[in-house]
Amino acid sequence: MRGRLFGAPFSAWGQIHLGDRKRVENSGGIQASLSGRYATALFGLARDEKAIDAVSASLQTLKSALADSEDLRRLTSSPIVSRAEAARAIAAAAGAMGLDPLTTKFLGVLAQNRRLGQLGAVIRAYGQLAAAHRGETTAEVTSAHPLSATQVKALKAKLKTQLARDVAVDLTVDPSILGGLIVKIGSRQIDSSIRSKLNTLAIAMKG
Repeated sequence: MRGRLFGAPFSAWGQIHLGDRKRVENSGGIQASLSGRYATALFGLARDEKAIDAVSASLQTLKSALADSEDLRRLTSSPIVSRAEAARAIAAAAGAMGLDPLTTKFLGVLAQNRRLGQLGAVIRAYGQLAAAHRGETTAEVTSAHPLSATQVKALKAKLKTQLARDVAVDLTVDPSILGGLIVKIGSRQIDSSIRSKLNTLAIAMKG
């Protein structure tokens, strides 16, 4: 059954893993979105194959590649690339990046279903599911420049102290915030970016 799974329509994923939903769904309502349902299906397979960490690592590699490669972004977002062309191209890209077999097959499913445009949201949702599985809280962190390993370690330690639990960080780089950080945990957001401070100053000066 599992060997044929990737050749089936997406609905088959949902049917096979329907009984697992309560165990992998978290409070963020991941199942409410299409990308969340794909991520949940992938997470269920990764858990069954004992490959949660391997898939997590591959998705982080993919996330970095999407940020760095305009060609890859174009492949995942172009409406004119055929299913077959997208499948061949994404398989070649996965091989070049050394992604694990499960993630590679999953990308093929997205390509065949013309859902590569959901990839960023799928990566984010999978990260939340994996963090919840490990008993961690996920913090979405936006910085103007890539954070070093030392900075990430210090940030996680500070968040752990404040939240009294382990924290996984989902890192995004957005040069438009100029500096500082934006940290979002669930419905809470701490915006210490320079852009936000400048906006606040501009509003205060108008007053």
